[in-house]
Amino acid sequence: MYIIKRLGQAVITFLAVITVTFGLIRAMPGGPAEYIRAQVMQNRGSNGVDMSQLNSLVESYTNVDPSTPLYVQYFDYLTSVLQGDLGQSVWFNRPVSGIIIEAAPWTIFLLTIAILLSFAIGIVLGAVMAYQEGSRFDVGSTVVSMFLNSVPYYIAAIFLVYVLSIQLSVFPQSGNYSTSIDPSLSVAFISDVLYHATLPIASLVVTGFGGTAVTMRGNAIQEIGEDYIRVANLRGVPGRRIAIRYVGRNAVLPMYTSLMISIGFMFGGSVILEEIFAYPGLGYYLLQGIHSGDYPLMMGIFLVITVAVLICILIADLTYGKIDPRISEGQSKEAY
Repeated sequence: MYIIKRLGQAVITFLAVITVTFGLIRAMPGGPAEYIRAQVMQNRGSNGVDMSQLNSLVESYTNVDPSTPLYVQYFDYLTSVLQGDLGQSVWFNRPVSGIIIEAAPWTIFLLTIAILLSFAIGIVLGAVMAYQEGSRFDVGSTVVSMFLNSVPYYIAAIFLVYVLSIQLSVFPQSGNYSTSIDPSLSVAFISDVLYHATLPIASLVVTGFGGTAVTMRGNAIQEIGEDYIRVANLRGVPGRRIAIRYVGRNAVLPMYTSLMISIGFMFGGSVILEEIFAYPGLGYYLLQGIHSGDYPLMMGIFLVITVAVLICILIADLTYGKIDPRISEGQSKEAY
């Protein structure tokens, strides 16, 4: 019953997002309809515009026929979105779904590596900080972690580009791979892709691991003070086993939800990062759509990002109780 309820809430949220995007397409000034009308009138002159052809052209781009009643427009738009038809990009003159299919793997690749590295470094560092609580290492690492966590990722990106790309020419400044290399599964191509992704990934990792480290430190310190750890020490359980199997495992479990949620929300955070590095992912095309007034492209990518966030939150919500046996379904229900 709980699973059905959560699935229902996710579906309702998704439909609400579709409704909002439909309203934005109609309400925003200078949207695709006005853009197409302006282009047609410029090419044919105001006397040569056929409104039926114009409405048909607008519908091909936006999945909305402005000559039909509002409820018909909404139903057509909803049906098209559910079928995967997100309209056609006004600026690129290509199907929005095709652009998203090409761009999404690059964004997923970039964010997956960045998130995994951020959490891995943060978890290990936080655990060491907890076991050396009060030491100089703990104090210094806490200060550095909190400072880096407060730095916006785009500031770190600009700094890394200026130092390592412009001044030292160690890493490329833009792109996802060299134009001189043909895409393939060869070692040369994969190495070149990783080489181009180094600075974007580093920008996210440097500014992201600190929050994970501080959270892990607090969780681990709390677990170290639990009675079962004292009992394990009295029973002579090896310290390494206590640190890894007891303290480490139980301290990491509460961070599972934040990991899943961060995966979803970092899709939105990739917009500025991909623009800085001219990295052709979802964020890059989203900003291109904003600059050119390409509303079908903007709304299509916005829907994809929303779905990613909803799926990640839903997975975290439905699986947290199974991953952490201490949390029952009812308790998980109350927590969310």
